[in-house]
Amino acid sequence: MSTRSSWPSRSATSQRLLPHLWSGAVGDDRWNHNIHLHRVVLDAVPPGAQRALDVGCGEGMLSRDLHETVPEVVGLDLHEPSLDLARAQSDGDGITWVLGDVLDHPFEPASFDVVASIAALHHMDTVAGLEAMRDLLRPGGVLVVVGLARTRFPRDLGWQVAGAVSTRWLKLSPKRTYWEHSAPIVWPPPDTYAGLRAIAERVLPGVAYRRHVLWRYSLVWTKPDLR
Repeated sequence: MSTRSSWPSRSATSQRLLPHLWSGAVGDDRWNHNIHLHRVVLDAVPPGAQRALDVGCGEGMLSRDLHETVPEVVGLDLHEPSLDLARAQSDGDGITWVLGDVLDHPFEPASFDVVASIAALHHMDTVAGLEAMRDLLRPGGVLVVVGLARTRFPRDLGWQVAGAVSTRWLKLSPKRTYWEHSAPIVWPPPDTYAGLRAIAERVLPGVAYRRHVLWRYSLVWTKPDLR
């Protein structure tokens, strides 16, 4: 049996790693695998977006990045200590911090131009989480999910090696400090990469799925404007 499909190709590696090689939080020297992919979210923000929701915002690093271009940002998280840290680091910058669950939220349907989530979807039921975030988007709005999925061996061995090598290299950068977040951890993720992709394509028809070297995937989906 050929093992070619088990390894990220040279072009696949460059496409997934190089465009975001030194990305991270805007104006912040902290780095980890989640922060590394903030640029995936920021690049997907539609022109003229006025309101964004960060689902599972943690200490608010992505929320603050979004606020650089989106006037109104809401950070939502179930972990109160993380929200306390987010407030302490935000210095009254106008971001609204909400303690709550996206599956039982206080927001009106179709009330955000951007809904983003990094490393939070595996903390909830995958279908319910995607549906809840989808329904919060206005027509023409964009949903961006960066998440974790479960690896399978030997199928994912190449991705594991590529991730380990890339992480070691990126940690050597003198420009940033590796940061361990304080939020609760759920492990292992419930879905494999293939399983997650299948669910996303069913819930979000036309979604752009991408697998990244640093043990992450991304989903980018624009809500159709049927008016």
